[in-house]
Amino acid sequence: MGAAAGALLLKMVIAAFSGMGAATVCHPLDVIRVQMQTEGSTYTSTTDAAKGIYKKNGVKDGLYAGVSAAYLRQWLYGSCRIGIYAYLLENAQNANVAAGIDKNAISLPSKMLMGLTSGGIGSFVGTPSELALVRMSNDNKLPVEQRRNYKNVGNCISRIAKEEGAPALFTGAPATVLRACLLSACAMGITSEIKMRLSGSGFFGDDGKLYGGVPLLFVATLISSLAANIVANPFDVVKSRMQNMVIEKDGSAQYGSMVDCFLQTVGNEGVLKLWSGFIPAFLKLAPYTVISLILTDKITKIVTGKEAL
Repeated sequence: MGAAAGALLLKMVIAAFSGMGAATVCHPLDVIRVQMQTEGSTYTSTTDAAKGIYKKNGVKDGLYAGVSAAYLRQWLYGSCRIGIYAYLLENAQNANVAAGIDKNAISLPSKMLMGLTSGGIGSFVGTPSELALVRMSNDNKLPVEQRRNYKNVGNCISRIAKEEGAPALFTGAPATVLRACLLSACAMGITSEIKMRLSGSGFFGDDGKLYGGVPLLFVATLISSLAANIVANPFDVVKSRMQNMVIEKDGSAQYGSMVDCFLQTVGNEGVLKLWSGFIPAFLKLAPYTVISLILTDKITKIVTGKEAL
């Protein structure tokens, strides 16, 4: 039991550090995505948003606004999403070996269920950091009198708990969890499946080991990221809107629930609004997934001698 807990903890720590590396590179795209998805956005494209944010607030307070929340998110959400998945996958492979069958004889639905489980757990644990990320990324877009002016992720979370109540830290949790379940099921499960199938194709060297397996993992994660983003983007829009909405002193808010937010968004702005911010979301998700999973796979290989995915 202790050995299993230690193995899981190690995988989660590796995943957290890998996620921080990816977040450092990809955070500006997260800021662009959030500002395009929330109400009052006048940006016409990803490029227009990037230019507008940079011109208004620069790099540190503009494109990297809320990066401390992004790092915390990796320790809460990213560590679970990748670490728990890697642990479940390894256990399934070991069970196959013990049963005398091919260790990779694991169905795609089984892999996606593992990804769904790890993503659901991680997203619920990480909802406060996700809320802080959305609030801090979008704050500079608000009129001066409406800005919350959070100093850092700790200040943001403590102020939300103090000013709005501890339950407010889980605002948008249903949409956050559903999004993460779908995204993680696709990103993790499909990555593992494509990696396994392409490794024997010959296009990526013997058993997919060309250039240390990086090209194979790059292609697998790129395809899985596209699938994940198509499925999860509507929940991303709903999540961003609910987490950014102002809760009045009497407890009233623009959206009463995830479903209410979904219906209002579609009714007022059309169904395609659910895929607003798709390009920056994909441009962020693809390199984030590629970087975080490659780092996780390679660090795990160095530390344990085994592949993570």
